Amino acid sequence: MSEGRIDIVAEPDHLGVARWHAVASLGRVAGVAGLRPVEPFECGWPPPTAAPSGALELSLHVEPPWRRRGIGSRLLAAAGAHAAGRRLVAEVGAGSAGESFCVRHGFRRTGSWDHDLLTYCDVHHAWLGELVDVEHPGYRLRHWAGDPGDATSVEQLLRRPSRPGDAVVSAAEADDGLVAYALARSDGPRRWRARQYGPAVRGDHRERRLGLWVNAALIKRIREIHPHVEEVETRTAHDDPAQLALRRHLGFRPLGRSVRYELTLP
Repeated sequence: MSEGRIDIVAEPDHLGVARWHAVASLGRVAGVAGLRPVEPFECGWPPPTAAPSGALELSLHVEPPWRRRGIGSRLLAAAGAHAAGRRLVAEVGAGSAGESFCVRHGFRRTGSWDHDLLTYCDVHHAWLGELVDVEHPGYRLRHWAGDPGDATSVEQLLRRPSRPGDAVVSAAEADDGLVAYALARSDGPRRWRARQYGPAVRGDHRERRLGLWVNAALIKRIREIHPHVEEVETRTAHDDPAQLALRRHLGFRPLGRSVRYELTLP
């Protein structure tokens, strides 16, 4: 089958996500690309107050039998035409075909992460509850759940009433406001796996086990609100041993490594 028989078809925009399918004969989907706003709730302090200007997260996949036919390049061209003048951000597996694709198409490497996975069947729930119940004098634990909508900071979320939605937040507050948080989302095609961001702890409140506190609370809260979630995936900067140690303490196991690439479109 020749590349000329592949049509790049734009799908209807859904909740701010633009998608394109590479459609072969008989309606078979040979590849798919998508663009969505960059997640504003990345781990870090201070919490982001706005999404990176002009940035869109690119996802692109071509089925193995259809690779090496230029389909990925055509999908990227369709996404690029839609996002002219903006910045594309792609996260791909280290050493994967996706990384080779980014390098060939002029993307610039900007970071790397270690990914970890927690499976609820391996969680000791009584021990987890004990971690959450430990008193932290001067701090109070807060939870929030709902649809983030156009919010760009955890503070904005905590000012809203909780309601059904894909996002869950556990946060620690002191008299001077928010000092630690962890957030998870269960949206996307793999709804049995939540994606965790954080924990992040304000610099002047570190060394008080607040990160462990809010992370344990989040893991417990996710399952209470979204009982269909079986796994929690998170990522940590490769040069952050303290965060990696916290993950291991909670029972996360290594899943793999990803690399972040960026491309600014003309």
